[in-house]
Amino acid sequence: MKTRTVVTLAVVVAVAAAGAIAATRSGLWPGGAIAQAPRQTAPRAVPVEVVTATRKVVPVRIEALGSVTPIASVAIKPRVDSEITGVHFRDGALVQQGDLLFTLDSRAIEAQVRQVEGLLAGARANLEQAERDVGRYTELLAKSATTLVTLQNARTQTNIWRASVDSNTAQLENLNIQLSYCTIRAPIAGRASMAAVKVGNFVRASDSPLATIIQTAPVYVTFALPQGYLPDLRQALANESATIEAIIPGEPRRASGQVTMIENSVDAPTGTVPVRATMPNADELLWPGTLVTVQLTFRQEEAVTVPSTAVQMSQTGSYVFVIDNDVATVRPVEVARVLASDSVLASGLDGGETVVTNGQLLLSNGTKVSVRAPKVGS
Repeated sequence: MKTRTVVTLAVVVAVAAAGAIAATRSGLWPGGAIAQAPRQTAPRAVPVEVVTATRKVVPVRIEALGSVTPIASVAIKPRVDSEITGVHFRDGALVQQGDLLFTLDSRAIEAQVRQVEGLLAGARANLEQAERDVGRYTELLAKSATTLVTLQNARTQTNIWRASVDSNTAQLENLNIQLSYCTIRAPIAGRASMAAVKVGNFVRASDSPLATIIQTAPVYVTFALPQGYLPDLRQALANESATIEAIIPGEPRRASGQVTMIENSVDAPTGTVPVRATMPNADELLWPGTLVTVQLTFRQEEAVTVPSTAVQMSQTGSYVFVIDNDVATVRPVEVARVLASDSVLASGLDGGETVVTNGQLLLSNGTKVSVRAPKVGS
C-alpha cells in the first residue's frame, strides 16, 4: 500500500509540472507572458545614393534616325556603240568636273568625219561656181545676150548646192558630236564607283552604266520629325537658332549642318514630316547611304535636371524620392525629355532638392534612409 501511494503521488506531481510548463508557454500564466514578450527595436535606415537636382540652361533637343543621301548622283553611260580603249581613273577615286574617265574607239567616226568634210568641200566649190554663173547670166541678160530661162536655171542650181552645203555641214556637226562622245568626262565633282568594264570591252548605249559618280560634299541628311515638334522647328528657323548634328555609329566626331527644307505636308499614317538638312561634309565624314542619329536643337532654356536613374515609374506616372531630414518622400515629376544620362523635368522639382539615384527598391513614402557614397564604377 505504501509503495502504491508513493507512485501515485509521483504521477500527480509530474502531471502538475507538465501543466505548469504548458500554461507558461501558451501564455495562460501571466508570469510566462511577461517573460516571453518580444524586444522592441528601432527601424533600420535604408542605405541610398543621392544627388542634388540642378537648375541650369539646357538645350531643347530631340533625336531622330536619319539617312545620308547625295545631292547629285550621275550614272556614266556610253552614248555610242564602241570599244573601250582607255580607263583613266582609279576605282573609288575622287574626281573633279571635267576629268577624263573613259575613251572609246573613234576611228570609224573619224573616217566618216573626213568623208563628209570632202563632200562639204565639193558642195562649197559647186556653190561658188553656181553663184558666178548667176552673176554672169545676169549681166548677159541685161545686154540681151542670153535668155531668162538660163538665168533662172543658174539660180536653181545655186540653191541646190547651197542646200547641199547646209546638209553636209549639219552632218559634219553631228559626226563631231558623236566623236566627242568617244571621250567621256566627269559631269560633276564627286567620288567615282568601281569601273564596271575595263579596256577591250565593247559597250553599247543601252548597256548598264560604266560607273557612277556621287557628290560627297555637300550631302543631305534626311529624317522624319514628329508633327508635334513642327511649330518648334519653324520658330527656331525664324529665329535662326536651330542647329543640327549627325552622329555616326562608331565615330567620335560629329557632322554639323543647317536645316534647309521642310516637306510641304505631314505624312498622315506616321504623323511625321520629312525634314532635310544640308551638311558641308568637306572631310567626307558622312558617307552616302549611312544611317545616322540626328540631334536637332531648337533653342536653349533653363530647366531642372536629375540623373535618369533617379526617375521611377508607377501606374500614376513618374516620380522621384526626395530626401529631407534622412526621410524619403515620394515626389511626382513630369519628364520633358532626356539628354544623354540626364532627365529634364517639366515640373515637380524646383532645383536644389536631394534625390535618390540608387536604392529605391527598399524605399516607400516615409522610409528612414542613410546616405552612402557611390560604389566604384557605378
